[in-house]
Amino acid sequence: MYVWPSAVVLAQYLWFHRGSLQGKAVLEIGAGVSLPGIIAAKCGAEVILSDSSEWPHCLDICRQSCQMNDLPRVHVVGLTWGHVSQDLLALPPQDIILASDVFFEPEDFEDILTTVYFLMLRNPKVQLWSTYQVRSADWSVEALLYKWDMKCVHIPLKSFGADKDIAESALPGNHTIEMLVISFAKDSFGITSKAY
Repeated sequence: MYVWPSAVVLAQYLWFHRGSLQGKAVLEIGAGVSLPGIIAAKCGAEVILSDSSEWPHCLDICRQSCQMNDLPRVHVVGLTWGHVSQDLLALPPQDIILASDVFFEPEDFEDILTTVYFLMLRNPKVQLWSTYQVRSADWSVEALLYKWDMKCVHIPLKSFGADKDIAESALPGNHTIEMLVISFAKDSFGITSKAY
């Protein structure tokens, strides 16, 4: 099993905010090895891990991570971004959605945000905590966030003590990691909030 640098940075963000996770409903999408979801569960959150329903092997990896970390109460479900499935419909409202390096292929960006939008309709106060590796300066979710009535706040890695050696690791390739918190652009009264 391989843990991507973005997952480690998101796990560090969760650990920094561990005091606020107790009892929170947390869904990790595109979980893979599930490091952020595992950390959230260890901090007392009620966690559901998800990966593509089209890749059963990925769901097995999520289950294996739960087993290795003695977390039998963490549920694993198959969700395919952009598809409304029975598993998606059955999810309870979430407080936090975790997404580590899901903004990998631009053709998936809108499917991801469509799924997140559906979950936000169930709890308009839910936040998407996302880390991603910058792969191209030309790739951005900003226009799609506007389309789906969402905003994002860029979180400086130093604000939560992210390990610079991981976020900008010496592994092959460039590993500049960004952290975003995405939410609805309007509050429950229909007032547009300012994005930072």
